[in-house]
Amino acid sequence: MRRFVIAALLLLAAAVPARAGYDEGWAAYARGDHGAAYREWLPLAEQGHADAQYNLGYLRWRGLGVRQDRAQGLEWYRRAAGNGHAGAQYALGVIYDEELGDLRDRAEAARWYRAAAEAGNVDAQYRLGSAHETGGGVVRDYAAAATWYRRAAEQGHAGARFALGVMLARGLGVPADRAEAATWYRLAAEQGLAIAQYNLGLLLYSGSPDERDLAEAERWFRAAAAQLHSGAQAKLAGMLDRGTGVADDDAAAAGSYRRAAEQGDAEAQFRLGYLYWRGDGIAQDLAKAATWYRLAAAQGRADAQFALGYMYWRGQAVPRDPAAAATWYHQAAERGYAKAQLGLGFIYADGDGVPRDYVQAYKWLDLAAAAPLSDADRSSAAGLQERLAAAMTPAEIAEARDLARNWRSRGE
Repeated sequence: MRRFVIAALLLLAAAVPARAGYDEGWAAYARGDHGAAYREWLPLAEQGHADAQYNLGYLRWRGLGVRQDRAQGLEWYRRAAGNGHAGAQYALGVIYDEELGDLRDRAEAARWYRAAAEAGNVDAQYRLGSAHETGGGVVRDYAAAATWYRRAAEQGHAGARFALGVMLARGLGVPADRAEAATWYRLAAEQGLAIAQYNLGLLLYSGSPDERDLAEAERWFRAAAAQLHSGAQAKLAGMLDRGTGVADDDAAAAGSYRRAAEQGDAEAQFRLGYLYWRGDGIAQDLAKAATWYRLAAAQGRADAQFALGYMYWRGQAVPRDPAAAATWYHQAAERGYAKAQLGLGFIYADGDGVPRDYVQAYKWLDLAAAAPLSDADRSSAAGLQERLAAAMTPAEIAEARDLARNWRSRGE
């Protein structure tokens, strides 16, 4: 018995200086003396102290207090990871995932994320969930993604809470559950995550009348907008513009649209252009309308492409240019924008900016007629199509209908 007591005392005696050396290393690190910290931790690391090995890996990888040597940094991280240090396992995952340039190895990253995640490292659990969601280094598996996101979310990880909310909202890997999605979005939103605030706002804004809560949606859009989330700024502006759940305020809407538009939000650029075109909430300025329409159109917004084409066709704040109008109409029409398809029908029928082509005119009118249009536009399309048919041969009409049918089949 006495022998065992003596052995235990000897182990304790060995541990005390080790602990002291480790703490002295931390004290040096805290005062910014990274070199002294390295020297305190090195003997411990060489004796197999996992925390010290991890710390040396960090210092060597970053070049703090010692010459940067990523090979040595990687080696110390590996030694700590081999000793079960979850932080080192996670660090190796991040290195292989993000910091090796052309030597990036997402499969190796996922392997280390898994080791750390299984040890309870919350960041690794989130990253492993993301890897499974995207197929980064592992087989894409939404159910596994949701499982790891949930484990991290239950530990309070804001990003995981948001990601789990997305999975639940979309039914990816788990049964769709709007109420539970809202719960996780809200938890992440309350932690200040702007994208969660935005998604919670969207969830509260949409759905059946019993599910909608416009006042809460506005609150979360405002919270995300205050963090410069452009989508939230655009949605908030839309509520103010249309008076949806809030008092109609065109001036406030214009300000919110502008903040989102200046961050590159295409919807906001189009809406701000429309306010300038109408002169609602701000002084009418067709030149600024054209500028914002052009920015949105360049991002593929079909409504902005049509609006810019219309300004070229009418010569509003830009020189009248039927060919440019036809180009923008064509881009919007190819995206299925019915008013642009109608406009192309008239352009091809008149030969205004393009060679006159009754077959193309009839095709675009046929496509527009099948889409939602106002009664006036539908009547206009039908009238022109009737006049074209009177001037076309049966073979030309059949060709135009075949072209329209083929165009529709591309999206099926």
